[in-house]
Amino acid sequence: MASSFEQMRANVGKLLRGIDRYNPENLATLERYVETQAKENAYDLEANLAVLKLYQFNPAYFQTHVTSQILLKALTNLPHTDFTLCKCMIDQTHQEERPIRQILYLGNLLETCHFQSFWTSLEENRELIDGITGFEDSVRKYTQVKVWMSKYGWTENEEGQIFIYNQEESVKPKNIVEKIDFESVSSIMATSQ
Repeated sequence: MASSFEQMRANVGKLLRGIDRYNPENLATLERYVETQAKENAYDLEANLAVLKLYQFNPAYFQTHVTSQILLKALTNLPHTDFTLCKCMIDQTHQEERPIRQILYLGNLLETCHFQSFWTSLEENRELIDGITGFEDSVRKYTQVKVWMSKYGWTENEEGQIFIYNQEESVKPKNIVEKIDFESVSSIMATSQ
């Protein structure tokens, strides 16, 4: 089955090149691809953004279920900003629809590190993640990292790298003095000219 997904990924990749990316006739293929991502615990941000863009250009084709799956898959990729990017491509009217509004609320809870409220709310709305393979495991990985970061004062830089800091593991400065005589350096200097 993984080979069929890879084949589908290759076909969608071809669709996303050039002007075909904005062809509404390709929407059915892209929507099936979103369904496949949900079932097979895969993720393709570029394809998902193409679906949302087509919904912007063609509001009559908007599918709440597909949009919900895209948002949930973006949540599995936290701490990356995919969720915010996807959210910004959905117009306000659709953001107020029931399943999308609930997913946006869950996303807000995760992004603001209100993990206990997130798990409680998710338990009350289990139907939202039906068909999204690996959703809870992906979110657990994200929440565990965030809990450790706040507990131990770890920090994250702009590239998403996490820096671990505690007193025992911090590097202690040490002065190193090297004595180099002229004879050992003269051969190096002669070859560099």
